[in-house]
Amino acid sequence: QVELVEAGGGSVQAGGSLRLSCEASGDSYSFYCMGWFRQVPGKEREGVAAIHRDGSTSYAASVKGRFTISKDNAKNILYLQMNSLKPEDTGMYYCAADRTMGGSWFLTGNGLDAWGQGTLVTVSS
Repeated sequence: QVELVEAGGGSVQAGGSLRLSCEASGDSYSFYCMGWFRQVPGKEREGVAAIHRDGSTSYAASVKGRFTISKDNAKNILYLQMNSLKPEDTGMYYCAADRTMGGSWFLTGNGLDAWGQGTLVTVSS
């Protein structure tokens, strides 16, 4: 069973940057797709970014051009570089992975194989 552990959250002012990481305890290459989600209390979970085994990526419109997802297969670590942060980026960020699903379905977050516990990002104005 693969465990996903996020790190890198914190508090930052608007316009700042943070880099989140997600370390997979097993072989992350077995996953077809890995990605990041965020959730604010009272709001629906939002798929932020995804990266497929072939390196192709998908982003939510709200973060495109500001966030970059990447993966170090040798170290089994997924990253999310977040630049030009806005207060509306505040939320709990979760790493997730799936062995068969990708694309737009993956970013719904429904039925994915593995989830991390989350790391909190707070952006102040």
